[in-house]
Amino acid sequence: MDKRHQINRFDLKVGAESYADRVTPTTDRQLRLVLWIAILGSFVSFLDGTVVNVALPAIEAELGGGLTTQQWTVDAYLITLGSLILVAGAVSDAFGRLRVLRWGLIGFALTSLAIALAPTAEVLIVARLAQGVAGALLVPSSLALITSSFSGAARGKAIGTWTAATSGAMVAGPVLGGAFVDLASWRWVFVINVVPIGLTLWMMTRLEQRDVRLPDAHVDLISAALCAVGLGGMVYAFIEQPHLGWSHPEVWLTGVGGAVAFCAFVWRQHVVDRPMLPLSLFSARNFAWGNVATFLIYGALALNGFVVTVYLQQGAGFSATAAGLASLPITLIMIALSSAVGGWSGRWGPRIFMTVGPALMAVGSVMLLAVSEDVNYWTQVLPGIAVFGLGLTLMVSPLTSAILSAVPPERAGIASATNNAVSRVAGLIAVAMIGAVVGGTLDLAGFHRAMAVIAVLMAAGAVVSWVGIRNAPGSVPAVS
Repeated sequence: MDKRHQINRFDLKVGAESYADRVTPTTDRQLRLVLWIAILGSFVSFLDGTVVNVALPAIEAELGGGLTTQQWTVDAYLITLGSLILVAGAVSDAFGRLRVLRWGLIGFALTSLAIALAPTAEVLIVARLAQGVAGALLVPSSLALITSSFSGAARGKAIGTWTAATSGAMVAGPVLGGAFVDLASWRWVFVINVVPIGLTLWMMTRLEQRDVRLPDAHVDLISAALCAVGLGGMVYAFIEQPHLGWSHPEVWLTGVGGAVAFCAFVWRQHVVDRPMLPLSLFSARNFAWGNVATFLIYGALALNGFVVTVYLQQGAGFSATAAGLASLPITLIMIALSSAVGGWSGRWGPRIFMTVGPALMAVGSVMLLAVSEDVNYWTQVLPGIAVFGLGLTLMVSPLTSAILSAVPPERAGIASATNNAVSRVAGLIAVAMIGAVVGGTLDLAGFHRAMAVIAVLMAAGAVVSWVGIRNAPGSVPAVS
C-alpha cells in the first residue's frame, strides 16, 4: 500500500558512492541482470507483507489462539524487521551486499517453509521472528544493488522500473493469498515466496561483478539488541494486556523492561561515536516533524490493513479472495496517480499534500463507519476505501520527499532507513494494541471503534503536517 514510500526509505545507508566506483557492471546485459535481481529480491518481501493479513483468519481457525495469534503473526515479523533495519546497511557494507542479499534470500525461503509447516501457533510465531531477520537483510540489500550499479538519470529510471515491477506484489498478493486460502490452505500462502527466491538465486550465479566489503564498516550489535529487546518487551505487554491485565507481573515487568531497554537504546545513540540512529538528524525541522507524522499515519495504516481484512472475513463473511480484492482500489488509485502527485509535490511543495492526504484518509475511515451487520461492499465499503486510497496517494510521495530533502544528500541513506524504522515501529505498536482498541473481540462494534481510532490518528497526522512541515524556498504556493 505504501510502495513509493518504502522505495525511498530503503535507500543506501553507508558508502554508496565508493561502492559504485569500485563495482560497476560493464555491460547492458549485466545491468539488466542487476535490476531484475533487485526486483525479485524485493518482490518476495513485499509479497509476503500483502498476503499475511488475508491468511490471518484461516491461521487462527486452524492453530487457535484467537486475536492474540493473529497479532503475533504480524508483529513477530515486524519486531525483528523494525529493530534490525537500521543496522542492515552496515551489515551489507561489512560482509558484502551480494553475500548479504544471498543470506536474506535463503533465510527468507527457509523461514517461509518453516511457517508453512508450523504445527502450532508458537512454532509459527518463532519462524516469523526469524523471517523478520531475513527481511531486514533482504530489501535494503536489493535496492543497494541499484544505487551502487546505476548513476545519474539511469539510476532514477532503474528505480522507477523497480517501483513499477514490485508494485505488482501489491496487486497480486491479496488476490493470490486469498485464492490459496480458499482453494487449498493458508500454508500455501507462505510457499509462494520460494519460486521467485529460487529464480533470484539462480540469476545471482550469472552476475559477473564481484562483491566488496568496506573495511571501515561498523555493526553496532549492542544497539541492535537493545532495540529488539525494547520493542519486544513493550509489544508483548500490549498484546497480552487485554487477557492478563496491567497488574499481572508478566505484563508490567515485560512492559517496563522493554521501555527501559528502548530508553537505553536511545541513550546509546546519543553517546556512541557511530550510532545506528543519528539523533542529530532530528534537528532538521521537516525530518523531525515528518517522522512524527509518519508515526501517526503509518500506525493508522497498519491498524486499517489488519482490521479491514480480518473483519471482512470473520465478521462480514467474505471469502479470503473477496477480502483480498476489497482493498484493490487503493492500489489501482496509487498506480494511476502517484507519478502525477510526485510532480505536483515538486512544484507546490509537500505541505499541502501531507495535510490533505491524511485528512482524506480520516474521512475515508469515518465513511467506513457505515458498515453494518448486513455488509454491502459497493455502498458501505468501496466509497470509504476509494477516498482512503486517494488520500494515501496524495500523502506518500510528498512525505518521502519532505523527509529526504531535509537532510544533506550524503545522509539520505540513513535518513530513509530511520524513517522506514519509524513506520515499522508504528505499525508494530498499532497491531499490538488492537486488542485494547477493539475491546478484545473484532466484532462490528470493535470494527467501528477501530475506524474511529484510525480517523483520529489520521487527523492528527494532518495537523502535525500542517503545523510542522515547511515547503522549500522556490515552491509555488498551493494555497494563499
